[in-house]
Amino acid sequence: MDELLLRSLIPGVIGVLVRRGADFAAAEDAVQDALVEAVRVWPDDPPRDPKGWLVTVAWRRFLDATRAEASRRRREEAVEEEPAPGAVPGRDDTLHLYFLCAHPSLTPSSAVALTLRAVGGLTTRQIARAYLVPEATMAQRISRAKRTVSGVRFGRPGDVSTVLRVLYLVFNEGYSGDVDLAAEAIRLTRQLAAAIDHPEVAGLLALMLLHHARRAARTAPDGSLVPLAEQDRGRWDTGAIAEGVRILQAALARDRLGEYQAQAAVAALHADAPTAAETDWVQIVEWYDELARLTQSPVVRLNRAVAVGEADGPRAGLAALAEVDGSLPRYAAVSAYLHERDGDPETAARLYAEAARKAQNAAERDHLTRQAARLNSRPQ
Repeated sequence: MDELLLRSLIPGVIGVLVRRGADFAAAEDAVQDALVEAVRVWPDDPPRDPKGWLVTVAWRRFLDATRAEASRRRREEAVEEEPAPGAVPGRDDTLHLYFLCAHPSLTPSSAVALTLRAVGGLTTRQIARAYLVPEATMAQRISRAKRTVSGVRFGRPGDVSTVLRVLYLVFNEGYSGDVDLAAEAIRLTRQLAAAIDHPEVAGLLALMLLHHARRAARTAPDGSLVPLAEQDRGRWDTGAIAEGVRILQAALARDRLGEYQAQAAVAALHADAPTAAETDWVQIVEWYDELARLTQSPVVRLNRAVAVGEADGPRAGLAALAEVDGSLPRYAAVSAYLHERDGDPETAARLYAEAARKAQNAAERDHLTRQAARLNSRPQ
């Protein structure tokens, strides 16, 4: 079985059923039933037209469910209008499904789960494992999300920024369980980029590729975090970097700057530096200035303080940090780093320990704890 082929066909098959009159929840359920049948039948009897086969089987499953609810007049009318089997139009409904799954009435977690299920083609079990929650919990989340969007028709305009936020959330989950969500996010963003000509879609794809290119160097063999400045740049994926830079340059040339393009520009400057010492921190500060203007994000200002500290010295970085909300995650870690560079190891050690207590995951906590221990064990 070609799993990637099956998953790539799902959006189009759901789209056909919805255009024929099925609501989203019923269409998605019918397509899942058809996929189960495909897994059973295709190895021994592969179809000449895989998408047409899936549409035919899924439509029949939908009709079976419809006939079981004969009291609902609208669905009974759909039964009477069953189209004859035949070639399926080549229309691509992927973009419509993106907008449907990123509906503003959904919570971010529900939008991500529904996108992975309907557009990504992952099973409920795979999504649950990726998010480290029970399968029943994820099934309920997806079911509620499907009910929410069932009455939404394809004719409504979509919000690209909401779709991009959902994909960005998927990417930032990285890897957990048996699904590589970072790679899955890149695959889905490629689909979106093929379906819509938008510079911020290109910017997000470039950003993902540039970050993902450093993945192999981010952890040591024992699983500990390796800071960017200490990473073995020979382990970076130069092909992904080249592709990301090429996509970013084409997007920037359109002169419609957005936050994902600006973030990708920062990532590209890091990727372009042969060594950490050769990083163009002055340009990075300029890009963070653009990002701050675009987003008004306190997290951006926190990252900018680090860049200012590298470009203009730790005192300048601490001055920039003083203008940032001290309750932000990673604030203490940034302050510790800048104090250490400014020649104040005692304050840095205390702040590293504080940051470790506030860390959001075990790998980050262990890294910060080691930093504090390193400073505390220095010769007096």
